[in-house]
Amino acid sequence: MNEEKVLEALKKSGAPMKSVEIAEATGLPKADVDKAIKNLVKEGRAESPKRCFYAAK
Repeated sequence: MNEEKVLEALKKSGAPMKSVEIAEATGLPKADVDKAIKNLVKEGRAESPKRCFYAAK
């Protein structure tokens, strides 16, 4: 569930985002965003183009 919200925010932004920015955009706690990002990266649906920034694949 949270993964889908995070992925949607990343797709809408069109640019790499920090987890704090994703938390603000989704209304989710940062800890939940961090967990969702970790899962999305592991599943290959998101990537980290540079340190501490994340983008949808």
